[in-house]
Amino acid sequence: MSPRKSLFWLLTLALLMVGGGRESQLRIGKAINIFLRYGYLSISMRVIPLNDNAESERWVFKEPTRNIYRNLSGLAESHEDTTPGIFHGDFHMEFCENRRQLFQAYFRDFTIDRMDKPWEAFTGGWFPDNAAKKLGINTSFIQGDYSYVLVRVVRFRETGRLNAEIPVNQQLEPDVRSRIEQLEIGNLTSAMRFMDVVGTHYVNSYTTGNSLYQVFVYSRKNYRMIKDRIKSKGLNGLSKLDLYNYFAPWFAEHLGQIRSASANATVERWAKRKLQYEYYVVKYVTLLKLHGNSTLLRSLDALLGNDAILQLDLKSLNPVFREQPEKESWFHEVLDNNMKLWELNMPQSHPSR
Repeated sequence: MSPRKSLFWLLTLALLMVGGGRESQLRIGKAINIFLRYGYLSISMRVIPLNDNAESERWVFKEPTRNIYRNLSGLAESHEDTTPGIFHGDFHMEFCENRRQLFQAYFRDFTIDRMDKPWEAFTGGWFPDNAAKKLGINTSFIQGDYSYVLVRVVRFRETGRLNAEIPVNQQLEPDVRSRIEQLEIGNLTSAMRFMDVVGTHYVNSYTTGNSLYQVFVYSRKNYRMIKDRIKSKGLNGLSKLDLYNYFAPWFAEHLGQIRSASANATVERWAKRKLQYEYYVVKYVTLLKLHGNSTLLRSLDALLGNDAILQLDLKSLNPVFREQPEKESWFHEVLDNNMKLWELNMPQSHPSR
């Protein structure tokens, strides 16, 4: 085993030994350690189906968190979208040249401070077979020379965010202040211990709710054709016949299953029943039936509950070091180097996998 990989797995082992005093709550200002499950964050955050099996337990967020500040609630705000009679969300599609762009598109609204490719914190550990299952497509279409269109309808339920910058004099939790004092500049072990016990990032904002999505797989030729047509005319500029034709089984190589972000079997059954399209003797299920259909969208509004994370913004813990800039610089150096190390050692970094 190479020295780099040896170091990687040693760090993995150390980071899995989580310190005490943690809980699992998606709350503004809570700190998390992204390295604890880097590449596999969808195990502890409900963002995409875990597997094909129905799950009896309902949860949204299981990642260990820690309070870093006292009395931060005054800086946080949240609201719920509950106005009756309208659909609280949007319908959109994203064009993806390859599977990496498809992963990126799915996690478009997830940002992690100081990370260039935040989606890899969720997808880096995916192998082709489980990636295909999560996305609702056959494995053969995740590995070949294909392009994709991700169609998604999102229902927003709850949004939380910090409404102001954290003040310099905001009181830290005593154990966090103690850990800052113990952090030694130039000492890698103390920096890793700080990240293990306190964290690497804090929750700056989030949106929860649920979504339905469907992946359409295309040959390169047909993908370019549909992309150019929609780019020039706009989605609303296409006739209904053209729109259905471009997303039909005779134009696409493969139509993925309609999945919900939370793997909600009830809403997925509703989609199979209500979103079926018939063209002469051909029947297929398409999310395109929701486009511009206010009746179906109103029905879906009630079905898509507060069951998944739709948007997440994680900021690095640099505010806790504002009184000690040299320690802040050392913290960021270790954070950046470890991000690169984890990125290089994830399955998605190896084309053969």
